[in-house]
Amino acid sequence: MKKLFFFLFVLSSTIFVAQNSAKKIFENANNLYKEGKFNEAIIGYKKIEAKDSISAALYYNLGNSYYKLNDVATSIYYYEKTLLMDPLHKDAANNLAFAKRMTIDTIEALPKTFLQRLENKYLQKLSYNEWAKLSVVFSVLGALLFLLFYSTDISKKKRIYFLSSVVSFLLLIVAVGITYHQHQKANNTEYAIIFSPKVNVNNAPTLNSETVFELHEGTKVTVLDNVDNWRKIKLADGKTGWIALENLKMLTDK
Repeated sequence: MKKLFFFLFVLSSTIFVAQNSAKKIFENANNLYKEGKFNEAIIGYKKIEAKDSISAALYYNLGNSYYKLNDVATSIYYYEKTLLMDPLHKDAANNLAFAKRMTIDTIEALPKTFLQRLENKYLQKLSYNEWAKLSVVFSVLGALLFLLFYSTDISKKKRIYFLSSVVSFLLLIVAVGITYHQHQKANNTEYAIIFSPKVNVNNAPTLNSETVFELHEGTKVTVLDNVDNWRKIKLADGKTGWIALENLKMLTDK
């Protein structure tokens, strides 16, 4: 038992020291950023990233640092990473819009259906983890209201508690459905950023295949398939083609 307590003490102390160390590095990097020493700030932020002490704030600051250095592709990459962790990060969304204006490729997205517009405008504002938390809230609220309905003898209150519990359980079903949909989409959809200044997109995963169009750094693509070191990509306007993996940087680790 003493050994267990000693182990837990050492473990908690190690975690505490690591968190304090990351916090100190983050603060120092922030100060370097304020002084205009963007390369030095990036070194500090990268140290934290290497320790897997990642956060939306870390990615956002990396995006800002690279933006100040006019590194368009990397700034877009980190702003996108920020929004993957925190879809409601308004500053990252605004800065991403500015960074995209510096890219060469102008891609007009295909018209969206009503359901796609609804998803983009509302459902994607929360991550699937946040939708899952809402599901728990609705389940607890529904159960509590049903208990109140069961325990009271006043007919008016029973009616209110019953209707409220039904609404809560309906909202629970909707939230669970959205959670599942968002989770499946997050795990089955891969995105990447073009990191090469200029790259050919071919009609097949071979070097001697025909070039169908060109892309430039900073463009976001959806990855559909892979063959060896080639990736099949899709643009927002529906165009597809094959590109060598070395020209991409994946936004998600699968």
